[in-house]
Amino acid sequence: MPTYDPIVEAYMPNLENLKKQAKLILRWHRERHYPVAAQIRGLIPRFSNTADSQILAANFKLSDAQEMVARQHGLDSWQALKAGLTATSRKVKSPSSKATIVCAEPHLFVTDIKRSCEFFQQKLGFSLVFIYGEPPYYAQVARDAARLNLRCVERPVIESAVRDREELLSVSMTVATADEIKRLFLEFQSAGVAFTQPLKKQPWGAKNFIVNDPDGNLLLFAGPAT
Repeated sequence: MPTYDPIVEAYMPNLENLKKQAKLILRWHRERHYPVAAQIRGLIPRFSNTADSQILAANFKLSDAQEMVARQHGLDSWQALKAGLTATSRKVKSPSSKATIVCAEPHLFVTDIKRSCEFFQQKLGFSLVFIYGEPPYYAQVARDAARLNLRCVERPVIESAVRDREELLSVSMTVATADEIKRLFLEFQSAGVAFTQPLKKQPWGAKNFIVNDPDGNLLLFAGPAT
């Protein structure tokens, strides 16, 4: 499971806000709010193979909601999250007056949610966080700190000829080292992924490659050249 990350630590919200978040998840479960069922299944291991209706009918306690909040922040338990907050509070002398954006979640427009989820899971090593709708029209996949939202549309939003000519990227994802970007490329290559651009060293000091998803979205993966 993920370990405590100094990047996460630097932007960890305060405990009171996290408690409110857990209580909100608990309320959504009690109100049988279906989107939260998919999130519970994606984050709590004992619900990983459970249908939405069964999750919403199950005994779900505040401690379960707190575990979800902890896992959303890359930790295994509420206790670990609280410990991380305690360590952070010792280091932070005064709060910043400026709000900090801690992440971004790109939206990819796709024509078949199930097909796209299978591609990201089977070819790119992502895990399914949730899938929603009947038939499904919205989903989220994740790998490490990257989260991508998939939104179903009837037809492509951008003409493929324009996208390819202008090299219009849908998302950029990065790794920390030159060795990792090479290993990631080889991993995808062995999985039979289609590349618009193979691994290439760029003049600005990066190495990157571009993957095509089933809908032609261009996914850039990048890392340092050395």
